[in-house]
This record gives sequence, C-alpha cells and structure tokens, in this order.
Amino acid sequence: MKDSHKFTIINDPIYGFITLQKGLLFNLIEHRYFQRLRRISQMGMSYLVYPGAHHTRFHHALGCLHIMGKACETLRGKGITISDEEMEAVQAAILLHDIGHGPFSHAMENSIVENTSHEQISLRFMEKLNVEFNGSLTTAIAIFTGSYPRRFFHQLVSGQLDMDRTDYLKRDSFYTGMAEGNINTDRILAMLHVKNDQLVVEEKGIYTIEKFLVARRLMYWQVYLHKTSLVAEQLLVRVLKRAKELTLAGHELSASKALNYFLHNSAPLATFTDEALEIFSKLDDYDIIMAMKSWCDHEDFVLSHLSTMIINRHLLAIKIKKKPFPADFIQQKEEEVMSTYKITQAEANYFVFTGTITNQAYTFTKQGINILTKKGKVIDVIKASDQLSLKPLAKVIVKNFICFPKSIS
Repeated sequence: MKDSHKFTIINDPIYGFITLQKGLLFNLIEHRYFQRLRRISQMGMSYLVYPGAHHTRFHHALGCLHIMGKACETLRGKGITISDEEMEAVQAAILLHDIGHGPFSHAMENSIVENTSHEQISLRFMEKLNVEFNGSLTTAIAIFTGSYPRRFFHQLVSGQLDMDRTDYLKRDSFYTGMAEGNINTDRILAMLHVKNDQLVVEEKGIYTIEKFLVARRLMYWQVYLHKTSLVAEQLLVRVLKRAKELTLAGHELSASKALNYFLHNSAPLATFTDEALEIFSKLDDYDIIMAMKSWCDHEDFVLSHLSTMIINRHLLAIKIKKKPFPADFIQQKEEEVMSTYKITQAEANYFVFTGTITNQAYTFTKQGINILTKKGKVIDVIKASDQLSLKPLAKVIVKNFICFPKSIS
C-alpha cells in the first residue's frame, strides 16, 4: 500500500520532535550520500575522553536543519520577506554543509586527501546532487558559496552566529556532559533580525550572545582541544600517512576498497574526479577502524604501534605550554625513541612531534556579530557589550605541544 503520510517525525534528544515534510529536504536525507553521515563521528576521537561523544554528523545536520527552519520563521514573523523557495534552499544548504566530511571528521583532510577541505568536498557533493535533483539545489549552492544576493542567508549557514555553531555547541555539550557549552538556542533564534541585508541580534539578546561566545571559548579548551583528544587525532593522522607511505612504496595493506583507493591515489581538489567523489562517498569511520585493527599486527613497526595505541587507547604523552619547546629537548626525545625502539629518525618522528593549537572565540577579520540597538543602530557585539569585556575573546591564544611515548617520559 502506498504511504499517504506527507511528513515524518524524528525524535531528537536536543530539540525533541523534528517534523520533516516529504519533498526535497526529505529526499536529500534519504539519499545515500547523506545517510553516510550516520557513520561519521561528529567529534572525531573525542569519545576516548568523553564516552558519550558518539553522536554523528547525521545528528548534527538534522539539528541544523531544524533550527534553520525556526530561524527563518522568526525572521518572517518580524516582517523579513523569505519565500518558500528561499527557505527550502537555505535549509538544504545547512543540511548539506558537512556532507563532505571524511572519517572521524577532520583526519582525512590532514593525511591522505591532500590540500582538500571538507567544505570543498561538500560543494562537490552538492553540485553532483544538483544534477541528480534536476537543478533543485542551485539556490542552495549559491547561498552556501556566498554568491546569493541576499547576504544574510549565507550568514545563517556560515558566520560567527550561524546555525552550524548554534547546534554543535549545544549538541556537543549534551553528549560530552560539559554544561559550560549549553547555550540558550531558543533565545538566540528569537533575537535574530535582519538590517540592511545583514543578520543582526536585537539588543535585548546581547547577554545571550555573550554567553554564546564564552561557551565557545570554554568548549574549545575543555573539549575540542582537550589534550587527549588532540593526541588521538594526531596519531590517527599519522597512522593514515604511514599507511599511504607504505602503500606507495609497494606494500599491500589490508583495507576496504574505498580506503585502498585513497591510499594508492592522490586526490587534491583539482583532480578530485567524479570517480574519486563516488568512492569517497563509501568511506566512513568503520573503514578506518577495521583497517587499524588489522594493522595492529602488521610487520611495520610504526604502523602497528600507532594503530595499537589508538585501538587500545595507550596514547602518547603530551605536554602543552605557551612557549615553543627547545630544540635540544625535542632532539633528546627523538634520540631516546630511536635508541629504545631501534628505529630511524624518520620513523621516530612519527612518535615524537610538535605543533600548535589556537583558540579564538571571535574574530574581527570575518563578518562579525552585530547588535541592533533600540535606536536602530548596528554595533559590533564587542563594542555593544556593557557587562563583560569581550575583547579577550577576540584574541588569538596560541599554545605549543609536544608528543612522545610515555615510556621515555
């Protein structure tokens, strides 16, 4: 019997019931490209720190879709003209904004898919879907890329107070149990307005925005840049790099067909063919986990040890401080690893490495968060704030880290 229902309901732990009308958005969700997001972790390796952080990009995208709809309804209620076509398009843009993420969200961007961001791959997926859906995503793509003439739509998708950040802060706070990130999403949406084609926040919502920015700063230090999560992701990047290095040197590694393709081929954006996109659409977290479980027993010391560290959560030690680590300290650690494991310096560099982390909750170099005063003036939130000094949140905080085996610490 043919299904006569014109909508479906999804029970989301953050927002409750999300109603989806049958049509373009529902069909996009049903598509295999989007269903793949069920198998892509939202927070990468953070579940090694926060056991509840097993939510996926699928969860996040649906949440973004839901609150984008609420944001548009709020703006319509304040006299901002938004056609049904524009509303569907901006919802499609936010729904698909993360569709280009690879396994564990960011690891692929820094290892075996060279110089290609997930945003660029997302755009490729959207263009492919636009052909399949007979041009239905043309406006959504224009909004996503920022070429649509009504600029506030792009700000809702990609800005400093977009629906992406508005969802992931609240969602990640919930799944990690970090109450510091629990922002007031409903009030943020209720305070949105548009002035001179720019997204603004009504003055009475300024304290909610202050809390939003503080929550973002705290979530980065306590969750996204947590030292254990940082080590785990760095190890994952190096596992994939080592696997590709061995593959290109002629070694055959146990891996899925999709993962094998990217181990054998370079795929920067310029050569990211339709074939590469199709194979990428079949790659997810499970490919990487399956491969690492097999690589734990590989004869290559580096690949087997790095894989075992992640699988068994026996990670490297990490030290973080403001100033760079002295060269002689780094060299000492490298020499200890070379001596202990009888490996070359090139191999030791997989176990001893340095880097930097940055945290900036707000930036002046990008379209800012503007406050609409009761007198009709538009003021940047940093200048409008009278309760908190938000200037420190716009400062780029840089810290240095070094990782090395715990056995030599």
